Amino acid sequence: QVQLVESGGGLVQAGGSLRLSCVASIPSINGYVLAWFRQAPGEEREFVSAISWKNQNTLYADAVKGRFAISRDNDMNTVFLQMDSLEPEDTADYFCALNPERWGPMKRAAGTYTFWGQGTQVTVSS
Repeated sequence: QVQLVESGGGLVQAGGSLRLSCVASIPSINGYVLAWFRQAPGEEREFVSAISWKNQNTLYADAVKGRFAISRDNDMNTVFLQMDSLEPEDTADYFCALNPERWGPMKRAAGTYTFWGQGTQVTVSS
């Protein structure tokens, strides 16, 4: 059973930064696409960013492009989300997800990710 554990959430003022981490409990994340999603109260879960196993290729939602940066460390089995210039609209629970299709393409649809973390809360005050 794959377990994903997020950390790094918290309360920050608008314009501030946070760095989220997600550690996977599998022998290696090499070959897998990992992604971050978020869900605000009363809203549906939405795609934030994904990172490929291939050449560290990345994908971002328009709302976070230029402000967030996803990265991965395969040796540490960890994926990161650096969030800068945070806005109150970024307030949500953030979830890490892993697509079990090894060597597959990056995808935005939540349904393509089988394994999810428990989430970490991010609150941005104005």
